[in-house]
This record gives sequence, structure tokens and C-alpha cells, in this order.
Amino acid sequence: MPFILGNETFERFATIGLLSNFMVYLMKEFNMDQVSASNVLNIWSGVTNFAPLVGAFISDAYVGRFLTIAVSSVASFLGMLTITLTAWIPDLQPPKCQPELQLHGHCIGPSKAQIGVLIIGLGLLSIGTGGIRPCSIPFGIDQFDPTTEEGSKGISSFFNWYYTTFTLVILLTLTVVVYIQDQVSWVLGLGIPTILMASSIVLFLIGTRIYVHVKPHGSIFSSIAQVFVAAHKKRHLKLPEVGMDCGAYYDPPLKDYVLSKLPLTYQFRFLNKAAIMMENDIQPDGSFNRWRLCSVQDVEEVKCIIRIIPVWASGIISFTAMGQQGTFTLSQALKMDRHLGPKFQIPAGSMGVISMITIGIFLPVYDRIIVPALRKITKREGGITLLQRIGIGIFFSILAMIAAGMFEQKRRNSATLHPGAPPISVFWLSPQLVLMGFCEAFNILGQIEFFNKQFPEHMRSIANSLLFCSLGGSSYLSSLVVNIVHHVTGSHCRPDWLTNDINTGRLDYFYYLLAVMGAFNFVYFLYVAHRYRYKVQLQIEWKSSEPDVELSSMKHETE
Repeated sequence: MPFILGNETFERFATIGLLSNFMVYLMKEFNMDQVSASNVLNIWSGVTNFAPLVGAFISDAYVGRFLTIAVSSVASFLGMLTITLTAWIPDLQPPKCQPELQLHGHCIGPSKAQIGVLIIGLGLLSIGTGGIRPCSIPFGIDQFDPTTEEGSKGISSFFNWYYTTFTLVILLTLTVVVYIQDQVSWVLGLGIPTILMASSIVLFLIGTRIYVHVKPHGSIFSSIAQVFVAAHKKRHLKLPEVGMDCGAYYDPPLKDYVLSKLPLTYQFRFLNKAAIMMENDIQPDGSFNRWRLCSVQDVEEVKCIIRIIPVWASGIISFTAMGQQGTFTLSQALKMDRHLGPKFQIPAGSMGVISMITIGIFLPVYDRIIVPALRKITKREGGITLLQRIGIGIFFSILAMIAAGMFEQKRRNSATLHPGAPPISVFWLSPQLVLMGFCEAFNILGQIEFFNKQFPEHMRSIANSLLFCSLGGSSYLSSLVVNIVHHVTGSHCRPDWLTNDINTGRLDYFYYLLAVMGAFNFVYFLYVAHRYRYKVQLQIEWKSSEPDVELSSMKHETE
């Protein structure tokens, strides 16, 4: 566990340490305007968050989790090293420019070569993230035997340590690392995560001989495609009557790596045709064409994915609101009074700590007080259903955008009506950040638990990738909305809503637009949640006729 958690912790330290203050870096060091910097950040975030889906596929189908994490860690290190070099070598960034000139867009921007080096670094980081994030949790769980009491306790301990280190990393990056970047040196602020990323590779490889390696079981995407193809080939068959289908469907014993059996259901009934047995489907030697006949288990696993997709899609717009913490909330903070005392000034990138403090205070209260009280009323183990938890998070994202619009209007009025007065305190951003913390506590953690419980067990690498895909989709949607607003709302006589000088723009209108989008999304979520049917399991089975795990130390001793 320490080797796996150390690798994951340092990887997040590198990427979050870059992401939390990256917009400030692009605006101050690369002389980009607010919209261009936001687009770079959103596009890179989108690529980075979709990459785990590809990493999960490669890991589960071909090379296994260990090799995927090892290669991806090297890619992350090279990416961080490249980004650090853009801050260290003067030729890799445009000439320095005064803040007044930056505000009016009169600075020399980066050259194509400088942008190219930056993109190479970000691309390598995306490759690294794509391999580490979907595999670290499943690889950690692989080290335990879930059929024993000791193994079950170990898995729970692993999750506790995983989220503890995750929270600790965010707090350190949003405070210490961002402060170093903002007040000391960008080279040092980016170099520290780079060195830690190199250390994580060494730490991970030290444990090579003692890891348990679960062999890849082939592409799950192939099995998904086989169900649709087989159902299409048998589309003209008539389905057996409900209750009269005993023996009509192919329902063999479970594969070794599948722990729970899914019963046949009648939602999306057309897919059941893929499991109907016809004459000559199964050969005398027991072989069959998987593109013509699928098991009931295969069909039901595909149904699980189909049911989850509409719920997954609802997270994209709510995460779009959450993503503004790293873009326009920073722009607001840069225009406000960030002083604590006469000498210390809070870095703009550290304001996200307020959301993390909210989560850290609220989750224990929720787990120890609110859930037990709700459990007595609802008789549910979690107090409320997972979909209810996600819905509450979506609602908080709407409230956060409304609050953001209201307090931006107050900030703008203070700056424009009293131009000689000092700017208002940055802590006026606290309400929207607190509400966004509640959104994360309900929505993100609810989705993680929802995907892991509703996906088939052997597809959990893909399940863990879905959350990142939602974040990736929200980044692209945010970039699209920003560009549309930027080009549509401006004219020759007035600046657009998202102009560089936010005192002359209407950032509050942009926040209200996101709130309206969120309201429509909330109605959509209520509809899909009402129609959702939770996964049902018949039994738990564990077969060990052929081991599909390998202990490295035993393998070396045998050799």
C-alpha cells in the first residue's frame, strides 16, 4: 500500500500543483488574455480527464495495471520537467510585460515554438494521468483478498488512506505550492512537484517484487460490442414469455474474475435476444461464436452501463460550474484585497482551500450525525439513496453560481462606483466557494460511490474513469460557452462579458447563465433518476480453479 499510495499522491501533487495556479501562470508569464488562458486550461483539463478511459482500456485489456502505472509515471515526470523548463529557460516564454500593458492586451504573446513546448509538456502530463488515475485504486485493491475478513478490512483501510492523502495533497498544493509559485519563484514552485514525481517512480518500483499482479482479461469493449452485434443478428426472433423462459437463455457458470451474478431483467429487453440459444449456436466441444451468442451475465452488464450513461451525462453541466474555481474565480481574486495583515497576501490560487475546508468539516458531520438521523427515518443504509445525494450536489452547484453572480455584481459596483477606494476583501468569494464545497461533497463523492457500486466489479477501472470523463466533458463545455459568450456579447461600443478587465465586463451575467443551464440540467437529472433501476445481485461466488493473480516474489523464487 505505501508504494502505491505514494505514487498516486505524488502524481496528484504534480498535476494539482500545476492546475490550481496554471491560469495565473499563463496570464502573467505567457502574456495570454483571460479567454485564451481559460481555453488552454479547459482544453487541457478535458484531454487529461478523458485520458483515464483510454488508460483503463489498455490496462484491463492488454498490459495490466502495474506496467500501465509505471510507464505513465515516467510520462508524468517528463511532462512536469518540460513545464518547469518553460519557467526556467527565458527563451521558452515571451518577453516580460508590465501588468498595465497585460491588462489592455498590449504585450508580446508566445511564439509557436513556445506554445509547442508547452503543449508537449501538457500532453505528457495527460498521458501520465491517463494511466495512473484509473489504475491506482484497482491496483491497490488487487493487493487484498476480498473473500477474507482481513482482506475486506484492508480494502476499507486502503480507501481511507487514499482519500486522506488526496485531501492532504490538495491542501498542500493550494497553500504551500501556490504560495511559492506566486510569491517566491515559478521555477521552484514547479520544480518541487517535478522532484516529487521523480521520487514517486523510485518509490513505486521499489515494491515491484512484492506486488500482486492481476492478469488482464481482455477488452471489455469487445464484450459490449458482442452483445449489440448478437442482439442485432437475432433481431427477428421472438422473445420468450416472462416466466416461460427457463432454458431459453445461455446462462453458464461465472468466469473466475466475476464475483457477483446478475439476474435476467426485462428493461431494454431487445438485448436479451443476444443470449437466446439457437440450434448449432454451441458446438459439440462447447465452443461458440461470441459475436452470435452471449451469456445472460454479459447482457446484464451492458444494461448496467446503459442505465448509468444518462446519470453520468447530468454531471457534466454541474461540473462546468465547479470548474470556474480554477478560471474566473481566480480573475476575481486578483482584483480584490487579498491581504491578511499588513504584509501577508493570499495567493489567488489558494482560494480553493475554502471549498476543501468546507468538505473537511462537513463530511464527518454528515457521516456521524446526519446519516444516522436520516437512517432512522428512511431505513436506508446511507440515509439517502446515491441518486438523491448526487441530486443535492447538482442543486448546490446552481446555488453556487447564483451566489457567484450576486457577489461579482457587488465587487464590480464597488470597483466602478468608487474607483479611488480600496478593493473589497477577497473573502466575499467565500459564500460561492462554501456552496461549491457542498456540491463536491455530495456530487463528486456520490458519483464515485454510485459508479463503483452500479458497475460490474471487473469493470471498475472503467467506472473510475467515468468521473474523469464527466470532468473532461465539463471542461470542453466550459470552453465552448466561454468562446460563444466572448464573441456574442461584445460590440464596438461595449466590451464583452468576459473581457480582460473584469471591472468593465459582466462576469456576473456569465455566472447567471451557468445557473440557468444548471437549472435545466437539474430537471433532466430528476427525470433520469426517476427512471433509473438499481443493479440487483443474486449471489456472491468465488472460484479459484485457475489462479489469475501472480505474486512477483513467488515468480522470481521459482525462476
